[in-house]
Amino acid sequence: MEYQYCKLEVFIPETHLPALQKALQAADAGHIGNYDCCLSYSRVNSCWRPLEGAMPYLGTQGEISSEPELKVEAVCRTEQVEKTIEAIKEIHPYEEPVIHVIPLYRTSF
Repeated sequence: MEYQYCKLEVFIPETHLPALQKALQAADAGHIGNYDCCLSYSRVNSCWRPLEGAMPYLGTQGEISSEPELKVEAVCRTEQVEKTIEAIKEIHPYEEPVIHVIPLYRTSF
């Protein structure tokens, strides 16, 4: 079965939300019917440990870090996923951005 839409989950510092909104809009992610720029976000606390050779945006090599960030969710046409991920990576401050792409069986539109 091929899926027409995916849900993107992007974890990002709150300071970068406006840039992410612009990147998603430019890639036409979050376009639902007669609306665009549709997304939702929640505040979360994330943990990670930068390993040797890492160049972390936040944190110190070898130490577990925990910081607040946003989990941003938006719908994207499957055919636009690669373009959208590249747009996100261009503005994302993390060395290894966390971007989940989840196929949607059905949407309300």
